[in-house]
Amino acid sequence: MAAYTVVALVTAAANLFSGTCAVVHFRPILPGMARAGVPTSWLTFPIGVLKLAGALGLLAGLVTWSGLGTAAAAGLVVFFACAVYTHLLARDYSAQFGLAIGLLALAATTLALDPALSVG
Repeated sequence: MAAYTVVALVTAAANLFSGTCAVVHFRPILPGMARAGVPTSWLTFPIGVLKLAGALGLLAGLVTWSGLGTAAAAGLVVFFACAVYTHLLARDYSAQFGLAIGLLALAATTLALDPALSVG
């Protein structure tokens, strides 16, 4: 349970930061998004809002109903799998591609450690 809590908190913090950067159109992320073919108009919604919702869902899952955290982690896994795929399609292997892989790994680890999914 302690490992899950730590990983969920790190995943939430990373997504709060990343989502906020997307919502405010943080200038350093714009070239990478353009290389991946992501329209600037998508940065606020769906990209930023979904990252922030995932982060808040993880945090809420830690303090209330654990199923909410499970759903948030699963949603972030799907989101970042799509992000990695988008970068691969665009043949964009920039730092943002590495960031998408890292965030996918964090979300997948959070989901894998989720005590609500443990057998037995």
